[in-house]
Amino acid sequence: MKGTKVILGFFAVIALIFVAYAALRTIPVNGCGENGTGIDCIKLPPGFSIDYYTENVEGARSMALSPNGTLFVGSRDAGKVYAVLDLNNDSKADKVLVLAEGLDMPNGVAFRNGSLYVAEVSRVIRYDDIEARLENPPEPVVVNDNFPSDRAHGWKYIKFGPDGKLYVPVGMPCNICNKEGEDERYGTIMRMEPDGSQLEIFAKGVRNTVGFDWNPRTEELWFTDNGRDWLGDDVPPDELNRAPVQGMHFGFPYCHGGDIPDPEFGKLRNCSESTHPEMKLGPHVAALGMTFYNGTMFPEEYRNQIFIAEHGSWNRKIPIGYRVSLVRLENGKPVSYEPFADGWLQGLAAWGRPVDVLVMPDGALLVSDDKNNAIYRISYS
Repeated sequence: MKGTKVILGFFAVIALIFVAYAALRTIPVNGCGENGTGIDCIKLPPGFSIDYYTENVEGARSMALSPNGTLFVGSRDAGKVYAVLDLNNDSKADKVLVLAEGLDMPNGVAFRNGSLYVAEVSRVIRYDDIEARLENPPEPVVVNDNFPSDRAHGWKYIKFGPDGKLYVPVGMPCNICNKEGEDERYGTIMRMEPDGSQLEIFAKGVRNTVGFDWNPRTEELWFTDNGRDWLGDDVPPDELNRAPVQGMHFGFPYCHGGDIPDPEFGKLRNCSESTHPEMKLGPHVAALGMTFYNGTMFPEEYRNQIFIAEHGSWNRKIPIGYRVSLVRLENGKPVSYEPFADGWLQGLAAWGRPVDVLVMPDGALLVSDDKNNAIYRISYS
């Protein structure tokens, strides 16, 4: 009988634990919404606020803005490209149009001279005079289809540089492998003329960049790069790199974070032979889109500083990332790395995943989120 009471008491304690856990699950985290989700969860510096620009863009990834204010958005798994319109200029989208669907991971979008450029896995295509035909898009023109067809790290970010050329990265089709000497396109940032001609390699040793921008003061290319997996929770770091000239090598697959030789390939090339990152970012944060802040809405201390969208880790015991980070520069050199917009990760669960950042003409910062099918607008007043 005594043993029975002990057993019943044990199960009673277990039941109370489950009841308490269930109750805690329903308490809003930091008072930020049901089950700790929603933009009320996002923490920002004083004076900043965040709102939804749109909640209707499935798999929202990279963004590009036309001079007329049309926001073009790519996706990855959704296979779609969108036009997002703010028709009444109230800083919130009124209309979302699907311009194309059934594409092969159309992550990257860029706009130039009335044409929308879209990057699929193995090719870049172009939709001419697109803003006059948003309701009835034209058939795309193939700009260049000479890219590898590997789907691993095959999705691309694209952007036009100050030189008028379109920059297109080619990720390594693996976690860790060596393709140098086999196919020089892998692990690079390439560039070409707007018509697809003169395709060439600009930078090497790049594992998987999904975001870059040019310093508006120096016109030097800066880019994020995702570090390899399975070396541990805290190594290697993701990277913020600077490529002022063509022909630089950034270490992959031989060296990670500037000073971590790869266990398999490190013996083939010394870390001192590669360009080191300007800033080591968090390990496995999945740093994607980045932009130099060139607006005037935010306080002076944010001018020409770097915002980075961190998509968040997938194979780390304690998740990290799922935020927008700020890299502060002094005299053109990074001096700090800190969270700017944080809260998409609540405990061990993430309700959103930032992908790209874009500065609007009024100085507000847009943030895309492919998990929440949303684009947010961060403003200051």
